[in-house]
Amino acid sequence: MGEVQALAKLDEPEIAQVVALVDAAARADGVGPLSEHSLLALRGGGPGFTVSDGGSVVAYARLDPATDDESASGELVVHPGHRRRGHGRALLRALLREAGGPLRVWAHGDLPAAAKLASSEGLDRVRALFQMRRPAAEPLPPVQIADGVRVRPFEVGRDEQAWLEVNARAFADHPEQGAWTIDDLRGREAEDWFDPEGFFLAERTTVEPGRLVGFHWTKIHPDGLGEVYVVGVDPSAQGLGLGRTLTLTGLHHLRDRGVPQILLYVDESNTSAARLYESLGFTRHAVDVMYGPAPRP
Repeated sequence: MGEVQALAKLDEPEIAQVVALVDAAARADGVGPLSEHSLLALRGGGPGFTVSDGGSVVAYARLDPATDDESASGELVVHPGHRRRGHGRALLRALLREAGGPLRVWAHGDLPAAAKLASSEGLDRVRALFQMRRPAAEPLPPVQIADGVRVRPFEVGRDEQAWLEVNARAFADHPEQGAWTIDDLRGREAEDWFDPEGFFLAERTTVEPGRLVGFHWTKIHPDGLGEVYVVGVDPSAQGLGLGRTLTLTGLHHLRDRGVPQILLYVDESNTSAARLYESLGFTRHAVDVMYGPAPRP
């Protein structure tokens, strides 16, 4: 078993090696092993844990330290050609030590090996995130917009702060999304996939004209798949049907862009959102699982 190294910053060769092992794991497992958040941090050279063999990085993990709202969280990946050598266990134990308290670990794809490793280290399945998909070409209902509201594209350099405020209110009970900062937003704006024409904002036109009350941010992946990246509605605008309106606005946009399929992620516990997506033709495709300390009775 290789030795785990804790790195304050990855250099360019190390980043390239980790990206290569991430790609290899995705091909072997049929699912990407790291979230977008972790991939952005990796490409930026952020801190991480590595295991090397023969001068090459063969396993990698990263940790998000605990905040006032949530315990620490982490992700890890081992190259398919270097598995069953204890690297995953060594990385998980390094994350547990570094966390210094409760740790949540995401496992993408709900793979049996991940479940076995988590269980062996005393972690339970505590959350599931469903990926749902629908063929883009299937018929869609028309978009109906409530009186006193209009939908327009996001404007870079104008809408960032207002969007952050709506996002925080819409996801007040969801710290991962609701705690986004201007740096998080600008990091996405700098990505090749970012397209403000596919980032839809709902704003009032009568009471408090111009106030943002909801959004649907779409994404088109390099492989051509479309995504309902994130949909949010300000609590003050509940009851206007904006969730359905904004979702359909983005779905029509993605279909018109010619994507073959559209995907989205929804938390297992968000049954109302899951029902909405099912009513629009989405079916479950895959699942990501979070492991962590067992909930207290």
